[in-house]
Amino acid sequence: MGIIVYSPLFTFQRLLLNGNTYLNSDDVMEIGRIQKGNPLFQLKTDEITQNLMHDLRIESAVVRRRLPDTIEIDITERVPVATAICDYGYVDFDRQGKVIHSYRSLHKMPIPLITGTTLHDLYIGDDNKDERIAQILMFLQKLNTDALNQISEINMTNPEQITAYTTNSVQIRLGNMERMDEKAKLTQDFLDNLPNSRHSIEYVDFSYTAPFIRLKHMPREKETVVNANAQ
Repeated sequence: MGIIVYSPLFTFQRLLLNGNTYLNSDDVMEIGRIQKGNPLFQLKTDEITQNLMHDLRIESAVVRRRLPDTIEIDITERVPVATAICDYGYVDFDRQGKVIHSYRSLHKMPIPLITGTTLHDLYIGDDNKDERIAQILMFLQKLNTDALNQISEINMTNPEQITAYTTNSVQIRLGNMERMDEKAKLTQDFLDNLPNSRHSIEYVDFSYTAPFIRLKHMPREKETVVNANAQ
């Protein structure tokens, strides 16, 4: 067995990394505390997994050996879905409501900024405790990346009149926190079709059971029903 463990045929030479977007192979090897040239069978997959899970940027990890010289790692990264204002600057939340970044000056990222409320005593690694923010995060996590990147802001100053704004300044009126699953689906469908719209849209209103679109320069009485069967 010792001959096999220390054979140069079975030394770690290659990392096969799956699921990564922001982290690269060098990052993952540093976080996992693995180095090329080490005997493959001396690298304990459970220890590598624990090392990876201690990094806040990683949500989950699966580590496997692949003979003769490979470690394969599947990771799921924590991806920011929204930025919120806090008492010392700004924080980024992932889809589970965990703070994964904090900073004093707002920087440009293709994720929505939640406005209309200021959070207190939240730092990297903390979980969100605000129920209103939790509802907004649940709404946002139902959108795909392309749709999410089209939303620049969600204003919740008035919890009965929550409004999202697209990067092209189109309003998406969501109303209150009720029927958020349905509103998320309507928002996804709307944003999927928005780039191909032949009309200039002022706002879409999903706060009613029969949502409608208002086109710019359109008389008030001629609002376009989006989904008359919405409940």
